[in-house]
Amino acid sequence: MISLVHSITVNGLDTTIVDIEVDINQWLPAFTIVWLPDQWVQESKERLRSALKSSGAKIPPSRITVNLAPANIKKSGPSFDVWIAIGILLNQWYIKDNSLIKDSIFLWELSLDGSFRHIPSVLPATIGAKEKWFKRIFIPAHNTKEASIIPDIEVIKIENLTQLIDILNTDMSYTPEEVLDLSSLRMNDYVSAYDFSHIIGQTHAKRALEISAAGGHNILMEGPPGSGKTLLAKSFATILPDVTLDEAIEISKIYSISWLLTNDMPLIVERPFRSIHHTASSASIIWGGTQAKPGEISLAHKWILFLDEILEFQKSVLEVLRQPLEDGEITVTRVNASYVYPAKFSLVWAMNPCPCGYLTDPDKECICTPNQIANYRGRLSGPLVDRIDMFIEVPKVPTKDFRDAKNQQSESSQEIQKRVQNARNIQLNRYKEIGLSSNSEMSSKNIKQFANMTPEAEEILAGAVKSMDLSARSYYRIIKLSRTIADLESSDTITENHILEALSYRKKDEN
Repeated sequence: MISLVHSITVNGLDTTIVDIEVDINQWLPAFTIVWLPDQWVQESKERLRSALKSSGAKIPPSRITVNLAPANIKKSGPSFDVWIAIGILLNQWYIKDNSLIKDSIFLWELSLDGSFRHIPSVLPATIGAKEKWFKRIFIPAHNTKEASIIPDIEVIKIENLTQLIDILNTDMSYTPEEVLDLSSLRMNDYVSAYDFSHIIGQTHAKRALEISAAGGHNILMEGPPGSGKTLLAKSFATILPDVTLDEAIEISKIYSISWLLTNDMPLIVERPFRSIHHTASSASIIWGGTQAKPGEISLAHKWILFLDEILEFQKSVLEVLRQPLEDGEITVTRVNASYVYPAKFSLVWAMNPCPCGYLTDPDKECICTPNQIANYRGRLSGPLVDRIDMFIEVPKVPTKDFRDAKNQQSESSQEIQKRVQNARNIQLNRYKEIGLSSNSEMSSKNIKQFANMTPEAEEILAGAVKSMDLSARSYYRIIKLSRTIADLESSDTITENHILEALSYRKKDEN
């Protein structure tokens, strides 16, 4: 007899239905799993022996062949344990074949005593099951909230294999989990240790970060040590726009397959930024190592990727950012599979002007030679610099400003965030028909449709392209930046003032 059950596998962010065929016959005892099972799936044979025995059943001393179809899809993860167990139990008449099995998805990793453990990728698997018209999903208790985010599919919490057998055999009643109230996950009472009101001076940098947050633009801050670059970057997280529901689910799927969601945090609802140390490798930034999991650029999707002291990074590490900065995604290719991960992040960089750091410091003398400075700054290639929207000088704050700040009240992050959110709402409404969320995501085709300029603004931009020798990429980035500046003023049209401010953030000729 051959039993057939259906499962679902998650490769990258894609889901595929897998047919599990189990054949048990009276040949010499053996247990074989065929058609691209990974090491986790192969190891399930030993877990199944103990788990079935602990649940009152057992693997018969016969030849067992488990076939996982289709053959061209890699089957990964421990969630196949329960499906193979069901196939064996069906084959041996321990459970009866019914519609409950055919209409359901079961996701667990089995313990030796038959209980169920927490597993990754439950959120994308639940979405995939719903899209493929399954009616319910059975999951371990640790993943309940993660799956309950998705409506219109029953989420059933199961503790162990014995409980599952009872439900399948006796039609024992079960109670689906309620759909999770997403508003309860919002951290409205969260108070950050950082705030723009704590930053003394740096008005120009604050304005640039406000524009960057409103439109999702890349920004590079340059200044001597102690000028406040890192403080500005950490405070940047406090003015980011709120996460929409679609963005939260899109981000959370990435975190789900990376084992970063828990029952206490089943959905990512805030926008903190990812900070990378300069010793990080290109593999960890791009694709997360040998298992091809999402790297830092994907974990920063719709968020902020902060690289402090960028010129301390290896040049090869910086260069791998060029393609995802342009395309908003990264493709990871392996022998048996290819994965595409989203990577639409805003890049925030901070750098010193020279190896000693004091080239632009008015109080300390730089000890670097011109050749050392040239080699140091040469780690940033032209194509990479061309992908930066805004270049900001962060000068050292004079001691006098610290004394004067005691009697002055700076604008808070909450006040700035309101303007940022209003500008982002304008963009969401503008692009709702084409699926974009910010101005930085516009293509050249979108720019022609949505970036209307006055004749005076067009003339100024045309002159700047010639005088500043701007590339086509820089030309379009200036328009997108101008569109964001106009949105902050609730202006439908880009005027000459918007273009002039956008041009002021371009990198000056260092000669």
